[in-house]
Amino acid sequence: MVVQADDLLALSTILVCPTSTSTPPASFHPEIEIGDQTTCVMCEMVGAVDAQALGEHVRHLTLDEMHAVDDALELVLDLA
Repeated sequence: MVVQADDLLALSTILVCPTSTSTPPASFHPEIEIGDQTTCVMCEMVGAVDAQALGEHVRHLTLDEMHAVDDALELVLDLA
């Protein structure tokens, strides 16, 4: 899942967090829906990838999902 600001998407690398359907529940694993499946965003594994390595856009998060991911990133990165 891309977690980088839209204004910076023209860079050659993009910040992402992987998702998993099998990772254990945690405050830093917010749940999102992809298609008809619930998956967790693994915010502790934020990293940079080559922008050309990204696949097709799947969907945008809901406002509630974005807040949950923001909260998890604040916790993991100690931004609060």
